[in-house]
Amino acid sequence: MQTNDLVNALKVDVAKQAMPLGYAWWVAIVTATIIAAGVFFVLIGPRPDFAVAAHTLRFLFKFTVTLTLAVVAFTLLQVLSRPGSNVRRVAHWLVLTPVLIGAAVMAELFVVPPDQLLTVWWGSNVYVCLTFIPLIGLGPLAVFLTALRHGAPTRPGLAGAVAGLLAGSIAATFYAAHCTDDSPLFVATWYSIAIAGLVVLGTILGRRVARW
Repeated sequence: MQTNDLVNALKVDVAKQAMPLGYAWWVAIVTATIIAAGVFFVLIGPRPDFAVAAHTLRFLFKFTVTLTLAVVAFTLLQVLSRPGSNVRRVAHWLVLTPVLIGAAVMAELFVVPPDQLLTVWWGSNVYVCLTFIPLIGLGPLAVFLTALRHGAPTRPGLAGAVAGLLAGSIAATFYAAHCTDDSPLFVATWYSIAIAGLVVLGTILGRRVARW
C-alpha cells in the first residue's frame, strides 16, 4: 500500500470515529484542567492579594496571553490527531500570542524607567515560575499524549510538542493566579522558558507514545 492510500484509509477510519475522537478530546481537556487545578491548589494556590490584583490590567493580561495560547494549541492538537487535516489553517494562529505579548513588552519599555527594567524582568519568582509551571503541566501533558493515541497523528513529534504547548499554557494560566510578577517582560521570558520545557518533553514523548 502506498503512503497516499494509507493516509486516505486512515482518514476514512478516523471520520467514522469522529464523534468518539472529538468526545475524547473534550474529556481530555476537562481532565487535564482538573488535574492542573488540583496540583495548583495543593502546592501553591492563588496569591494573597488575588482579589485586588484582579482589578489591574497587567494581572488580567497574563490570563489573556495564556488562555489565547491554550485555545489555539487545543484546536491545533485536535487537527494534528487526524491524518490529512489542514494543519496550516490553524497553525498560523499561533502567532497571535507572540504578537500580544510583544505589544505589551514594547509598551512596558516605553513606560518603565530604563534603570528599573532589569528589576521587573527578573522579578521575584523566577525559580518558582520555572519549577511550578512544568510541575503543574506534567499531568495534563500525560493526558494529552494519551488522547493522541485515540487518533492517528502522522507527525507524532509535532503533535507531542503541541501537547506540551497546551499543557504548558494551562499550567501557566493557573500559575499566573499565584505569581506576583505581572510584568510583560517577566511573562514573555520566564513563562515562555517554563512552557518550552514541556514542549521539548512533549516532543520526545510524542515520538514514542503517539506514533502508530
